[in-house]
Amino acid sequence: MAVYKPTIRIVYLAALWCAITCNSALAQTPDSPSTAPQPTEATNAATVDKPLPDIVTLMHAVEANQRKAESVQKDYIYRSLATQQETDSHGRVKKTTVTESDVFWINGVPVRRTVKKDGKPLSPDEIAKENQRIDKIAAKASEKRDKADNQGKQTDPRGNEEVTVSRLLELGSFTNPRRVQLNGRDTIAVDFTGDPKAKTRNRAEDVIRDLAGTAWIDEQDHVLARAEGRFVNSFKIGAGLIANIQKDTRFSMAQIKVNDEVWLPSLIAGEGAFHALLFVGLSGKVEIVNSDYRKFRTSSTIVPVASQPPDTTKAPNP
Repeated sequence: MAVYKPTIRIVYLAALWCAITCNSALAQTPDSPSTAPQPTEATNAATVDKPLPDIVTLMHAVEANQRKAESVQKDYIYRSLATQQETDSHGRVKKTTVTESDVFWINGVPVRRTVKKDGKPLSPDEIAKENQRIDKIAAKASEKRDKADNQGKQTDPRGNEEVTVSRLLELGSFTNPRRVQLNGRDTIAVDFTGDPKAKTRNRAEDVIRDLAGTAWIDEQDHVLARAEGRFVNSFKIGAGLIANIQKDTRFSMAQIKVNDEVWLPSLIAGEGAFHALLFVGLSGKVEIVNSDYRKFRTSSTIVPVASQPPDTTKAPNP
């Protein structure tokens, strides 16, 4: 049996990393209106006077709920639209690419299957290659999970080593807790700052150590509803030979409650420059917007479900 102790994706790093690597450019928050909901200060007297929860205790509650949520997320499929704009040194758009994908789970692994590129459906050959790619991703993730299981390590569904809340507190600190309204729900906003002197054990911890940002925790459901952040230092992978993300690169993500039973990602975005494999240097804009959430029934049919409509107001910069 795989080792799946409760852990938390504080800034939804897996989704962000997928946005970076799968699109071969850094996700970026555009200056155009975003679908992320706008946080507002709580004004209800009863809510304002209500004592704030202990942040460490709250984070552990979010951590415990994450694995429970994944068991429900596996029953869903949704459409993901990624609009990527590559820009020049003056910020002018050089190229725009639109990729439409279906996101779902295979053998306990979340995957993205491309269905359209720039509005055109994939050819039969492209579909076959896409299916092979997904099968390889699922097989590799299962192999990594089995290997980690044999070593007694905690992993996420893709087989990557987890970062627990206890470990997170060793990599940085939470400050300035406050209660705000987000999409009509009470949330606890808290700032996070990584400790540049912290000793890290893996790539995920390297990312967290170099982050500063804000997380919004839904107070009723104890889930990460939104996160925004930036890299306070340039971030390198493989001493820069594999990838190099520039300082002040920004990102954001948001989740939405679907069918009154599960929270699913609604938006992933970011801002910065990305260099990969020595010869690829990209700066651009990508906004990944998810919609059309559907649920699998036991008969293997797919049915639409109810969800909260996304707010179209512009999200503030982190």
